[in-house]
Amino acid sequence: MEHGNDTRPQPTGAHPSGTGTVVHDRGWTQDARTSARCAGALFGLLLCVDWAAGSLTWWRGALWLLLALLLLLVLFPVRVSAGRNWLATRRLYRTRRVRTDLLTAVRPLEGVTQRLVLRDALGNRIEIDPEVLVRNPELWYRLDEGARGSEAAGTLLCGTAELRHLARRVDRETALGVFRASGLE
Repeated sequence: MEHGNDTRPQPTGAHPSGTGTVVHDRGWTQDARTSARCAGALFGLLLCVDWAAGSLTWWRGALWLLLALLLLLVLFPVRVSAGRNWLATRRLYRTRRVRTDLLTAVRPLEGVTQRLVLRDALGNRIEIDPEVLVRNPELWYRLDEGARGSEAAGTLLCGTAELRHLARRVDRETALGVFRASGLE
């Protein structure tokens, strides 16, 4: 039971310069909804086609549901969050985190979609889509802040060129967003 003269210390103010807050990918919810809609549309389409053909049975419906769930697993986006000196990615069952102030390598990974692989001195490794950083300047700021610290400490051995290239891209996209919002495009 609390009393009006509670003597416990109360927090005052925010963390200095917002460094204590955790930043999340702002587009993650929209991406998750889109992947769920795609899986639902596939399931509905397969059911309709099977029903129109007159071959819909319970086991075929279960098969179509399994196929739609598989598509959902493939399309489900990675949730990216960052705080002071860390960056984390969370999939459905696993969370990976790197210390950005202890980065040792930043490498691009080419493939169907471009990825950025971050490694820290503790042996942790994450893969992140650079588009997430471009769409979320707050996430980029947290990564860049930690990477500058690890570069100054001498732990970042490779990847500074990739980070500079990404910094220019984030700056360009942010400036374009400001111009669009102000009507100066």
